[in-house]
Amino acid sequence: MLALGIDIGTSGVRTAVLESGELISEARTPHLTQDPANIDAEKWWGAVRQCLTIQAQALRRLGRDLSEISGIAVDGTSGTMVLTDTELRPTSPALMYNSKGFEAEAALIADHVSGPHITKGGNSALARAMRLNKLSRSEPSHLMHQADFIVAKLSGVGGRSDYNNALKTGFDAALEEWPDWIEHVFNPALLPIVHSPGKELDEVAPDIARDFGFLPQTTVHAGTTDSIAAFLASAPLKPRVAVTSLGSTIAVKYLSPIRVDAPEIGLYSHRLGDLWLAGGASNSGGAVLKAHFSDDQLQTLSQAIDPAQSTGLDFYPLLDAGERFPINDPDLAPRLEPRPEDDVAFLQAMLEGMARIETTCYRKIEALGAGYPEAVYTAGGGSANSAWTEIRSRALGLEIAVPKHTEASIGAARLVTL
Repeated sequence: MLALGIDIGTSGVRTAVLESGELISEARTPHLTQDPANIDAEKWWGAVRQCLTIQAQALRRLGRDLSEISGIAVDGTSGTMVLTDTELRPTSPALMYNSKGFEAEAALIADHVSGPHITKGGNSALARAMRLNKLSRSEPSHLMHQADFIVAKLSGVGGRSDYNNALKTGFDAALEEWPDWIEHVFNPALLPIVHSPGKELDEVAPDIARDFGFLPQTTVHAGTTDSIAAFLASAPLKPRVAVTSLGSTIAVKYLSPIRVDAPEIGLYSHRLGDLWLAGGASNSGGAVLKAHFSDDQLQTLSQAIDPAQSTGLDFYPLLDAGERFPINDPDLAPRLEPRPEDDVAFLQAMLEGMARIETTCYRKIEALGAGYPEAVYTAGGGSANSAWTEIRSRALGLEIAVPKHTEASIGAARLVTL
């Protein structure tokens, strides 16, 4: 039997079909056009339906079909959410993961939570949920994260989420409960029942089975966030394995045998079975490089770097003031001086600085008792830069592994057999 993963990304929807853990087919479609000021969650579902139709066609070209799918799992962007009624119809516009400006709601949360906490701040997921209440056009029944909404549409049942999507809304995965204080800021009747990612929930809804050709016994599973699905696609599910994503920023995730949380430095842990996926993101990364060099220059200059010869410079490359992890300081200034006259040396010094940042991320996790990575896999555009890879390997004291797959849809499919 086959497993189907659905990724609701920022630019569109992707699906992946696995057989015995191996990828056999993929499909993708862009999101339907949205009004940024009034995002309609139904259009997420419309894009999913389009992608499932394309995926069915792709399977048929292989002599396979969706009736062979045994289970389906979904990932979505963490913190993106909507309110719905009992019929799974949105009662509010959706608010995206990067929406901000919820300071009034954040002030109410701060009245009930002391010290650093994942729900605090003007762009927190819980503050966003509180704003949705004010935007709701009618009486809501369910608060749904983006993946929850698609899971509900597939199964016909609302009111469920997973440990990973619910974390930033305030759910405690260790205690497996919502905090008592949340009732003072948000109606607890709207909060979902939260399950372990990959847990079998229900059979696919009869109309969905009929529309797409799934068997009635095809199961829908609890989902996860997009970044965690990407981890599951990239690396084996073993303790002390890490994935560094080198995109516009540097994001690290480390599979720890124990829970390590340090919100004061921007570190949080998501629960995955009996393990914890600790992660954080630095504002340093590819966006800084591209602010100084074109893609062609980066390629040419990188080829001239000798990673064995350090520049001796101590750079902390940032676009602007402000850092999240491994230092949580909104005023931290970029450090890119003294600037070498030679562009090769300037680029190398930035790459060395980024390698130190990455290493510090993992050393901070180690200092909290979770151990140091035994293997680091790399995803993102920066993984193709061989000079950067060697510089990072020297800083980390580890060989860098390149994953076979990095697409979140593949990680979502792997949830089915987690």
